Amino acid sequence: METYKLNEENFTNLKFENFINTESGEDIFDKTLRLDNLLKTGVKTGQEALGMVTMNKAQPDSLIKEKDGTIHPVIMLGSNSYLNLSTHPTVMKGAQKALEKFGYGMGAVSNYAGITELHKELEKRIANFYGCEDSIVFPSGYGANVGIISALCSKNDIIINDSANHASIFDGCVLSGAEIKIYPHRDMKYLERILSKIPPEKTGRLIITDGVFSMDGDIAPLDIITELAEKYNCRVMVDDAHGVGVVGPTGKGSAEHYGVMDKIDLNVGMLSKGPGGLGGYCAANRQIVQYLRLYARSYFFSTAMPASIAGGLNEVFKLLENDNAGRQELMQKTEYLKEKLLSEGFDIGHSQSAIIPVMIKSEPVLFELYEKLRANGVYVNIVTYPAVRRKECRLRLCMMKNLSYEQIDKSVDIISKFAKLYGVIN
Repeated sequence: METYKLNEENFTNLKFENFINTESGEDIFDKTLRLDNLLKTGVKTGQEALGMVTMNKAQPDSLIKEKDGTIHPVIMLGSNSYLNLSTHPTVMKGAQKALEKFGYGMGAVSNYAGITELHKELEKRIANFYGCEDSIVFPSGYGANVGIISALCSKNDIIINDSANHASIFDGCVLSGAEIKIYPHRDMKYLERILSKIPPEKTGRLIITDGVFSMDGDIAPLDIITELAEKYNCRVMVDDAHGVGVVGPTGKGSAEHYGVMDKIDLNVGMLSKGPGGLGGYCAANRQIVQYLRLYARSYFFSTAMPASIAGGLNEVFKLLENDNAGRQELMQKTEYLKEKLLSEGFDIGHSQSAIIPVMIKSEPVLFELYEKLRANGVYVNIVTYPAVRRKECRLRLCMMKNLSYEQIDKSVDIISKFAKLYGVIN
C-alpha cells in the first residue's frame, strides 16, 4: 500500500520553546511577531488543530466549524464529558431551575455574597462522596490546584510530584515557593529514593499525583504511594480529575480502585470532566477546608461558580452517589474501542480509564494525520510538546458513554485507513 512521505526538515524550527523567551534586543512583543510570521508560512505546526468551534452540545454526533467557516459532522472522540452528564435531562433541569432563581452569574466572590444554598449543598455532597468532613468548590479546575497547593505549601516545605502530573499542579508548586522534587512517571523505586533522602528537619512533605493521568489514561499506584507516605511521614494529594465517576468499583475514583480512600489527605477533582460541568474541589477534614477558604487566593479572589452550574452538579452527584451515571456502559464501550485499536496494531499504552492514547511518535505525521481524520469525520485530540515529549506525541481518544458501537467501528476504520497511509501501522 502506498504511504505518504513527509520532509521532517520542514519542522526543525517549529519548536514550542522557540517562542517563549524574549531574545536579546527584542521588545517583549517581538516573539508574538516571530510566531505570527511562522504561522503565515502555511507549514503545519499543530496549531491548526486548536480553536475549532463546536456547533452543538457535547455529544457523539457533533458539528464543528473549521477556521475557514466550513461546518461539517464528526464523530466526537475528543470530549471529557465521558458520562454525557452535561446533557443528562435531570442535570439540565437542575441547572435551568437554578438559572431562573439566581440568574446567570453570582456577582461576588464566595466569601462575600457569592454562594447560595445550592453551592453549600454541592460541597456537602462532594464531602459525603469521599467520606470527608467538608469540601470546598473552586470556580475553575486549574484554579483549584493552584490555590490548594500554594495555600498549603511554603518555602519551608517539599513537594514530590509524578513527572506526568497536570500543568496546574506544577504551577501551584512554583507559586508555593516550596522545594520541588520529581520522580519518573509511576516509578515507585525512584519515589522512595527521593523520600529516603529528605532531611529530617524537612517535616512539611506532600506527595502529589494525578489519579488518572490525562495523557496516558493510566492510574497512579496509590496503594504503594500511600504506604510510602506513611513510612516517610508525608501527606498525600490526589487530583482525580479524570477518575471521578469513571474508575473504582462504584465510580469513586482512583483511591477506591486501590481501596485506600481513607489514606488520602487531599481529595482533589475537577467538575468539568466526568461530572460534565465546571470548576474544581478539595474534600478533606474540616480544618483544612476552613484554611483553604481563607488562604487559597484563587478561591478568595475569584467570583463564585454560577448557581446554574452548582444546581446541575447537585443532580450529577445524586447520580454518582448511587453509581447510576452509566459508568459500566462507558467502560464496556471503552474496552471495545481498545480491543478494536489493538487488533489493528496500534500502540495504545496502558490505559485503565476512558482516555486512550494512540501513539504516533512523529510530530509531522501527527499534524498531517489529525487533519485527515478531522476532514473525514473523526474528531480526536492532538497531543505533543509541552504536554508530552515529542517522541511520545499522540492522538488522544476520549470515550463517551453515548457513543454507539457503530460509531466506534466507523471511527476505528477511518483512523486505521489513514494510519496505514502514514506508516503508523502496517
